[in-house]
Amino acid sequence: MKQSELDHLKRLLTDQLQELLIQGGDTVSGARTQEYNCSDPIDRAAFDEAQGNLFRIRDRESRLINKIRNALECIEEGTYGICEACGEDIGYKRLEARPVTTKCIQCKTKEESYERAAT
Repeated sequence: MKQSELDHLKRLLTDQLQELLIQGGDTVSGARTQEYNCSDPIDRAAFDEAQGNLFRIRDRESRLINKIRNALECIEEGTYGICEACGEDIGYKRLEARPVTTKCIQCKTKEESYERAAT
């Protein structure tokens, strides 16, 4: 992979990480300060459901943050863009579409086929 391509992917990952960290901070601080004062149980249930959904989304984003940090670490170590299953290079277009991926398209396709067959 060319250095310019690697720099581009690092910039994408860094920008995405910053955005997620800002959003996550807003969610947590908003949840701490937000109060709900309503005696209607249906309204309270709707509020609780919305809060639960928001925290599930943030949990998924937290996992993505960890993947982004791992990818940035791999860039620093010089192992970024190498498939963890077969050791071959992951194509630039795949990395551009999903910069946190750790598997080439062939290995990921095989993995997904096994998962579908197992269910």
